[in-house]
Amino acid sequence: MLPITSNHDLQSSGDEELESLIRQDYERCHPGDTLDDLKRPAAFSKEDRGLLRDWMAIAAAYRKTLRD
Repeated sequence: MLPITSNHDLQSSGDEELESLIRQDYERCHPGDTLDDLKRPAAFSKEDRGLLRDWMAIAAAYRKTLRD
């Protein structure tokens, strides 16, 4: 029998992969701040959610170039 995997689990593992691609760049651009520091307020703030979305889009584009 195959284990049941929720979409949340798939999303989380995909997010972790993307985050690993941008974590150092984000922290270099935002000294004293971490990607995790951005993720917390992104749950409540439209501006932070947009910033996180932009960084994740960069990560997705970077991942695509690595695969091509």
